[in-house]
Order: sequence, then structure tokens, then C-alpha cells
Amino acid sequence: MYLLDTSIILELLLDQEKADDVERLLRETQAGRLHLTEFTLYSVGVVLIRRKRHDSFLEALNELFGAGGLRLIRLAVSDMKAVADASRNFNLDFDDAYQYAAAEKRSLVIVSFDRDFDRTPRGRKSPTEILGG
Repeated sequence: MYLLDTSIILELLLDQEKADDVERLLRETQAGRLHLTEFTLYSVGVVLIRRKRHDSFLEALNELFGAGGLRLIRLAVSDMKAVADASRNFNLDFDDAYQYAAAEKRSLVIVSFDRDFDRTPRGRKSPTEILGG
């Protein structure tokens, strides 16, 4: 079971260098095994709407949560201590600490291009590592 970090989704939606790897991960991973935090959903919305890509945002939601089978997870207010602890203990920004706390709570593998997760016991995997090359 995997948690897709914001960097993974933006890589695909902004058609960046490793977008093909992300697309392959989404296509080849069994439905229900991929998760996205509500925080990532909102972050992607902020980026795409700021770029006037309203339709792209709505299409992405439909593809990711409809056909793609991603599961949305959220942290409660009571989970914010875990976010603050992750930030303090591993020197993470709020967004990374949120992802880390969500992955810890649900026992998910973090999928990210963000090397900040390498400072944590949980670490991270790239799409290529998950797919085996």
C-alpha cells in the first residue's frame, strides 16, 4: 500500500521529466493500493488553479479517484501532534511532515521524488523502484 506525495502527482500533471514513470505506476498498480492525502489534493488544486488550469484539475480528480481508484485519506486535528513531531524530529516542512504522519498512521510506503523523506526511518520509494525498474 502506497502514499503518493504531492511531487508525484505534480510530476504527472505538469508533464515533467518523470511523468511517464508516474503514469506507469498509476496504470500498473492494483486499484485500492494507492492513496493520496487531502493535503496533496488541495496542494495540486492550488498549483493548477494558479496556472489557470481549472479543467485540468477537474479532469485529474476524475481520473485519479474515478478510474484510477486512488483512495483519499485525511488526518484529524488530533493527528497534528504527529505532524509537529515529524517536522521537529526529521527537520521536515509542514507538507512533508503531514505526508509522513499520514503514512505512519496508515502504514503506507511513501512514494515521492522529494529527498527530504530520506532523513526519516520510513524513507521513500520512487515509482521506478516500486515497479522494479
